[in-house]
Amino acid sequence: MANLNIRNKQERTYEAIVIGSGISGGWAAKELCDLGVKTLMLERGRNVEHVKDYPTTNMLPYEFEHRGQIPEDIKKDNPVVSRCYAFREDAMHFFVKDQEHPYVQEKPFDWIRGYQVGGKSLLWARQVQRWSDLDFEGPARDGFAVDWPIRYKDLEKWYSHVEKFAGVSGFKDGIDVLPDGEFLPGYDLNIVEKHFADQLKKHYGGDRHLISARCAHIHGNVDFYAQQGRTMCQNRNLCQRGCPFGGYFSSNSSTIPWALKTGNLTLRPDAVVESIIYDDEKGKATGVRVIDRLTKEVEEFYADVIFLNAAALNSNLVLMNSTSNRFPNGLGNDSGLLGKYVAFHNYRAQVSGIHEGHSEYTTSGGRPTSGYFPRFRNVHKQETDFLRGYAAGFSASRGVRPNTEGLGMDLKNNLLNPDQDGPWYVGSHMMGETIPKESNYVKLDPTQKDEWGMPLLSINIDYDDNDEKMIKDYQEQMSDMFEKAGFTNIRVNDDHRRPGLDIHEMGGVRMGKDPKTSLLNANHQLHAVPNVYVTDGASMTSTSTQNPSLTYMAFAARAAHHAVAESKK
Repeated sequence: MANLNIRNKQERTYEAIVIGSGISGGWAAKELCDLGVKTLMLERGRNVEHVKDYPTTNMLPYEFEHRGQIPEDIKKDNPVVSRCYAFREDAMHFFVKDQEHPYVQEKPFDWIRGYQVGGKSLLWARQVQRWSDLDFEGPARDGFAVDWPIRYKDLEKWYSHVEKFAGVSGFKDGIDVLPDGEFLPGYDLNIVEKHFADQLKKHYGGDRHLISARCAHIHGNVDFYAQQGRTMCQNRNLCQRGCPFGGYFSSNSSTIPWALKTGNLTLRPDAVVESIIYDDEKGKATGVRVIDRLTKEVEEFYADVIFLNAAALNSNLVLMNSTSNRFPNGLGNDSGLLGKYVAFHNYRAQVSGIHEGHSEYTTSGGRPTSGYFPRFRNVHKQETDFLRGYAAGFSASRGVRPNTEGLGMDLKNNLLNPDQDGPWYVGSHMMGETIPKESNYVKLDPTQKDEWGMPLLSINIDYDDNDEKMIKDYQEQMSDMFEKAGFTNIRVNDDHRRPGLDIHEMGGVRMGKDPKTSLLNANHQLHAVPNVYVTDGASMTSTSTQNPSLTYMAFAARAAHHAVAESKK
């Protein structure tokens, strides 16, 4: 019997374990497997295979029972997730419903999750911008949070590494706040977006820019991506359904199949990670305790190195639930800061208007991106009454103005055959950096449990005065730019969305130089447990204004190579 137990443990032992199969977990597994490491990937949700498990990807509008809309009874049962822009009839099967994994809201917070192989990489907005030293130096320069232990030079080659493999379309823009990358051909701005970009140059010189937003879509170099079984983006703009062409980057279409082809990856879906196992005598983590999502059976897996990539808040939850004699308050939590200094992106504000010019032009077809307005406030010096700054999205489109004249058959024909184009509509939305604060935290609820017997996550995160001042400045500055560009009917809006709906929560397991003020070192290792790496959003020390996923990818690739190099020592 003892020999059988030994053999059973051997069968559950790997060289590395990756917790989570989303964007960062997929990259950790891909790099480890490429380097010859026998790797187990654990995913708490169901298996989703590329193409095979995209049930709505080729459906036509009339094939949906509710024409794409969410019925009122489902909205009523899911007040949180139904606020997400992509939670529609064609993609709601990729989202966690409110009752499937509840949490405690000490303050209102919309926690949007995707529990399946691939995670939210099936649902993300695919916007990818590099950070610059202006971002990594922000906390030290502006006096908030703690200094990042890395700079742009530490990540530059890893940005290039992941961009080439993932496929990023964009232009070389030469902007210091937004380093250029390894780009496929970009998607052009339309005529009114170019007009706005020209007006910015005219009125602001080189201080403000509108560029084509860089996106993780294949737009050229088809032969290279054919090696991954992917091909060109078809500009369908149905990405949240899962792309059968692999036109945009996801773990499902790219990193996971690549890792599986090496023969070094074992994929285990339906595996809810309960905790990371720490051995007090060995002084290191030795494995992971898992609860089967369906049977509730408990099982343990073992490895020399563990990558935690469960997405920011769930990674915090796993570490807080990983207690031992050495770490009674959570794995690696000597500083007492685990779960604290969580931040997010502020997307509350919008500005819209009308452009009466360029009436001889219209738009045709689609594209998977829009215009992007890099940060320009407080870049090289403090110039406002708030810290840091904001980026913004911008787009212009021309709709069709319906012809409602006539009666009976004439009216029907006029409605079906509109002959008038409406004006150009222009719109922008804010992407503001929030400041990590100790008062923004997550913790384990002391009494309430989920269906797997694990504590519910309790979330206490909110906006502050800095966010309110930033919203006001964005609305004033963008309105002024709209006016200078000749736009009319300019309107500002604050939708007062709750934190979390940006789906960019970060922090709680932040990087830093000092173990007393951070949990991770410059290589993403827990200071106190160096064979555990955290390379998802939980590791972020600050948020900057850029969409964060590209940085997570680079973090994961860099850390995987570091782990293998360490093992060889």
